[in-house]
Amino acid sequence: MAPKYHPTPLSGGDRKALNKELGKARAMANILAAQSAEMRAKAETMLQQADKLLCESWNERMWSEGEPIDPSPTIDQAINASLRWLEIRCALCKTPSDVDLAAMKHVPTTFVHDLASRLRCRKCATAGRRPAATLLQLTAHPRHPRTDS
Repeated sequence: MAPKYHPTPLSGGDRKALNKELGKARAMANILAAQSAEMRAKAETMLQQADKLLCESWNERMWSEGEPIDPSPTIDQAINASLRWLEIRCALCKTPSDVDLAAMKHVPTTFVHDLASRLRCRKCATAGRRPAATLLQLTAHPRHPRTDS
C-alpha cells in the first residue's frame, strides 16, 4: 500500500503545523505498535498457561476415571502447553509407549481422546493383531524408550 499523500500547504505556518501533526501521528503509531506487541506477548503467555492447566486437568481426570475423557485438549493445545508426548498402553499386551503429537499427521484441532481408536501397538501389529491403545496421560518428555526389534 502506498503511503498516504498529504498535500504541502503553501504557507510556512501551515507546513510547520502539518509536520508537527505528522510527527505526533508517527510517534503515536510507534507507541501503539509497542503496546500491541507487549499485549500479544502477554496473551500468548496466558494462552500457554491456560493450555497447560487444561492438559493437567485432563491428565488428572484420566488418572481418576481411567477412560478417554471427552472433552480433551486438542493436539495444538497440548503442543502449546509443552506436553507433546501422549503416553499410551496397548489394550492387549499392556506394552507402554509414547506418541509424539507434534510428529503426527493429524489436523492440529483433533481432540486427543479421538486418537484412542487410531493408535495401534507396534508389537501386536507385527503379530497380525490390531488392538486399540489405551490413553494414559500427556507428558513433556517420553517415558518409555522405543524398543524396535
